[in-house]
Amino acid sequence: MPVISFANAKGGAGKTTAALLLATELAHQGHRVTLIDADPQHWISQWHEMSGALRNITIVTEVSVASLQCHLREMASSSDYFIIDLAGARDALVTTAIGLSDHVMIPVQGSAMDAKGAAQILDLLAFMKDKAGLDIAHSVVLTRVTPVVTTRSLLAIKGLLAQRGVNVLNTPIGERTAFRELFEVGGTLYTLDPAKVSNLDKARENSRALADEVKRMMPMRVVRSGMPRILSFNRPAA
Repeated sequence: MPVISFANAKGGAGKTTAALLLATELAHQGHRVTLIDADPQHWISQWHEMSGALRNITIVTEVSVASLQCHLREMASSSDYFIIDLAGARDALVTTAIGLSDHVMIPVQGSAMDAKGAAQILDLLAFMKDKAGLDIAHSVVLTRVTPVVTTRSLLAIKGLLAQRGVNVLNTPIGERTAFRELFEVGGTLYTLDPAKVSNLDKARENSRALADEVKRMMPMRVVRSGMPRILSFNRPAA
């Protein structure tokens, strides 16, 4: 069961949106997903309260450095994927989560501040490899990409990151009304009303492409579970 964390030392880089899109798309495809809200802003927990019961998703709403490994161990048999939404920081919990991850996703918008936040996570990954021998797979995912950001611009960003040996996902996350709507009304892209949300089909296509690319990168093959799970409510920290 792969553990995927979303990290950027700067807040507002699109971590929570990216984590939620990946989690809900994987759940829609039939995988059991445990979504861990390790961000003190608790946007995932607020989304959870609005959403109610959703198939194939379990939420952990309280987590600490001491409890994180316990959650992963105790829920391993009932989860196909763990997805961790981390704080916009470089603290002990972020470091612990990264150390327990199979893959670290680093969301980045086209701004210097986002790039600096991403660089802090990249430096942390390099430090962990050098000092602890932990070679943790990681990728940058471009977020809130608008039509103004041209293909040439995206290629330039990828080229700069490639110079540092950093993989960039081929699937950027667009700036879409449907993604913002999830945090307004709850649910998933598949429970939103296409009559009320513009370009919902394009948002679903973006989410599906993201999940498919991420699945191809995982260290093991995950087989969809036969029985769906129901969203659980608050799980206290161990």
